[in-house]
Amino acid sequence: MNAPQQPGTQFLTLEESAKVDAALLASHEKFLTRLTISSLKLLKHIAQEYGVTVEDLTAAQIIAWFEKDGKIRREQGSEAAFLKW
Repeated sequence: MNAPQQPGTQFLTLEESAKVDAALLASHEKFLTRLTISSLKLLKHIAQEYGVTVEDLTAAQIIAWFEKDGKIRREQGSEAAFLKW
């Protein structure tokens, strides 16, 4: 059983990463695959915060969410923000 992840700490599980590594893909395709899986997880999180489905998210909502997370990072530090970078 996997331990619960802290928000924003890891977007790709070890199992998912291993599956990408095992895939018959070029390096740049593996990178894009990891990015896409991580993006899907982030979009699900954003949609949940807005109380909508991923399909109903708008570009404006996504931009606003990133602005909010960036503001939290600037004002409270990176540990308080969802995205840890």
